[in-house]
Amino acid sequence: MENYDEKMNYSFEPAPEEPSRPPLEQAKEEIRHSGKHTGLKIAALLAAVAIVAGVGGSALTKAIDAIGQKNLAEQESSASVGAMAEQSVEQEQPAAQKPQADASYRLERTPLPETLKSNEGDKTLTPAQVYKMNIGAVCGISTQVTADLWGVETTGICTGSGFVLTEDGYIVTNHHVVADADEGTVVVQFYSGEEYPAAIVGTDSMNDIALLKIEAEGLQTVTVGDSDEVEVGETVEAIGNPLGDLTFTMTAGYISALDREIDTDGTVINMLQTDAAINSGNSGGPLFDMNGNIIGVTTAKVSGTTETGVTIEGLGFAIPINDVLRVVYDLQQYGRVRGRAYLGVTLQNLDAEVAEIYGLPSGPQVVTVTEGSCSEKAGLQPHDIILEFDGREINAYSDLVSALSKHRAGDTVKLKLYRAGAEIEVTLTLDERPGEEEINEAEQQAQNELEGQSGQEEEFTVPDFDGYGYDYGG
Repeated sequence: MENYDEKMNYSFEPAPEEPSRPPLEQAKEEIRHSGKHTGLKIAALLAAVAIVAGVGGSALTKAIDAIGQKNLAEQESSASVGAMAEQSVEQEQPAAQKPQADASYRLERTPLPETLKSNEGDKTLTPAQVYKMNIGAVCGISTQVTADLWGVETTGICTGSGFVLTEDGYIVTNHHVVADADEGTVVVQFYSGEEYPAAIVGTDSMNDIALLKIEAEGLQTVTVGDSDEVEVGETVEAIGNPLGDLTFTMTAGYISALDREIDTDGTVINMLQTDAAINSGNSGGPLFDMNGNIIGVTTAKVSGTTETGVTIEGLGFAIPINDVLRVVYDLQQYGRVRGRAYLGVTLQNLDAEVAEIYGLPSGPQVVTVTEGSCSEKAGLQPHDIILEFDGREINAYSDLVSALSKHRAGDTVKLKLYRAGAEIEVTLTLDERPGEEEINEAEQQAQNELEGQSGQEEEFTVPDFDGYGYDYGG
């Protein structure tokens, strides 16, 4: 297998001394108060756990070399937020904007640049300066989503944020912003008021990143920082479209912590923590440092109250830009992320309460095993409960996702399983994760098999991703 980590697709170069600044006269628009609830909020997102939809040149060279030596999610975080509270779950509020009815765009791929621009400096710009430098490179994203609710087709609009990576129209956002979009309904809107239909180049649910493409030339782009060099206490700024109506809003704060392993909808992602406000509609937007460089993609927040009634505030999360770029370059070239480890099973959590009733250990329980997968070859069977993954104790689905993310396709690992009253060990060589379409087909097949079981439903539980109420930012 090719050593993916030794091959980098991009580097940084200093940006021009006078980065282009867009005119700051925003197109007039009617700002409507949020709080609207359409059928989409209930229907389209019913199954989701939660959706709220610089450095000097020489240092950058060193930093980007370091990126090449680091796996996508290899960093361990000892700071686990745990399951200390029950949080409210907020779903995304559909925005009032309506995408163009005839929005469509035939995708024409062009290579991503080998060099990305970066602003040098001592991170002494003001938030106002950073906003003026970058507002032309930030965009709002709206999609139409159709869902079936109890036999009734419901259509609504979902919104998020994004940013321009290349002058010829590559745009980055979160996977969850466009994942459920009806075909041909993704629309990108800029500060100038211009709108473009967008094509989805590729998405990656494991890192919650999507790459879009619009037909345009000469766009203002973000400049790129090095998220590996970010420190706790740095001032940062987020720009996005909270609630879909309050377009191109800036919020500022600090980097509160690094390397947080955050579980959103059962997917564990390494993130930066910030107290900059991240609200519904901010998802996919940029998080800038005070050189005006993007260092992260705003994605999630914690909302709700603790079990003692204490309200939680100021806990927002962003995916580090170094991790984002690894995903983006693979999506553009291959349509998926290469080298990611894959077990080839579908799972659901057997929670502690149900496990105790049946005298079983809690943890992820195998529902189906994909034909020809490494798990089938190793002898995994439906109803197996995974207790350990390569020496790491597994108590929940999120533990397994986190452990798996530390490995690459081709790695050999040991699994400890619980089967029919006994513990067994198996050894397997991890497969490479296929594309999203194949994953979705496997999950649908598992769901069909689960629904088709007769008289055994009590042995299974609905997936229950315990922990804080991490909400997507939009």
